[in-house]
Amino acid sequence: MTLYDQSIVLYRSRIDTMIGLLAKAEAHAKGDALLEAKLVDDMHPLATQIRFVTNLPGEALPRLTQRSFTSRDDNETTIAAAKEALVETANLLDNVSSDELVTADSLVVLDLPNGMQFTLTAEEYVRDWSLTNFYFHLTTAYAILRMEGLDIGKIDFMPHMMRYMTKGPS
Repeated sequence: MTLYDQSIVLYRSRIDTMIGLLAKAEAHAKGDALLEAKLVDDMHPLATQIRFVTNLPGEALPRLTQRSFTSRDDNETTIAAAKEALVETANLLDNVSSDELVTADSLVVLDLPNGMQFTLTAEEYVRDWSLTNFYFHLTTAYAILRMEGLDIGKIDFMPHMMRYMTKGPS
C-alpha cells in the first residue's frame, strides 16, 4: 500500500462519511443546535470536531506534498456550512495525485503550538499522528450525533464497506 493510499485515499473516503452523517443531522429536530453538543463538558463541541475533520487532511498536505494549506480557525454555525467546508476539503483531495507525495521515509517535522516537536517519517506521521487524530475527531463527531438521538449506526460510519459486499444479510 502506498503512502497515497494510506493518506489521501483514506481521508477522502472518510470525509464522505462525515458528509453523510451531517446529511442525516440536517433532518434532525435539533438541527443546527447539534453543533453545540458535546460528549462531556471538557471536550470540544460537534462543530469543533467537524472543523478538525475538515482541517486534518489539508494540514497533512504541506508535509506530504509541495502544497500549502490554510486551516479554518472558526467553527461553522450551520450544518449546511459545515458540509460545504467538508466538500471543499474533498475537492482539494480529489486534485492531489499520487506522484505529488514525498516518499514514505522522508522526514517530517511536526511542531505543535505548545512547543513540542516531533521528527518522524512521512509514513509515521500519517499513521501515528494525522490519521489517529482524524479518526478520533470523526469518531467523536459520530458519538455526539448518536448521543443526540440521530438514527445512525455502524453502516453510517463505514459506508465505504458497501462496495465490497458480495452477499447481503439473509
